Amino acid sequence: MPLLNILLYPDPRLHKIAKPVTVFDARLKKLIKDMADTLYDAPGVGLAASQVDVHEQLVVIDTSDTQDDLQVFINPEILWASSETKLYDEGCLSVPGVYDGVERPAQIKVRALDADGKAFEVSADGLLAVCIQHEMDHLKGKVFVEYLSPLKRNRIKARMLKEERQQRRG
Repeated sequence: MPLLNILLYPDPRLHKIAKPVTVFDARLKKLIKDMADTLYDAPGVGLAASQVDVHEQLVVIDTSDTQDDLQVFINPEILWASSETKLYDEGCLSVPGVYDGVERPAQIKVRALDADGKAFEVSADGLLAVCIQHEMDHLKGKVFVEYLSPLKRNRIKARMLKEERQQRRG
């Protein structure tokens, strides 16, 4: 169960656009398992492959309280999004300790592939809808702080860079 290194904002690799997954093999299944282990260890509710420096369209999500309902979304696409929006306080494993409100569609319908390459669709609202949209943003090279004002974003960036410098000094 090797834990993967989660990239921290403002690492430029977080802005790389992920490529579609085309091969469903043992390497992909191992990546999914390693991402799930990393997600649960963090702990978080969602993790995109982009956050672990693998730029493929793969997301793992588990919004359950018991961490036993892992959902895998490969090459996800939003088929429909409600016009109704909801402000949700979001956080991110790539921006630890930062939470802020982001307004997103309240309900979505998503089509994706599972670990075996089989297509499925899911309708989501609440935390799952927010999480799917948040993780899909990562696949497009977008971090949730980019929805915030430039002032907030710059403060977060400065804090993250300061913490990184302090950690390097040990």
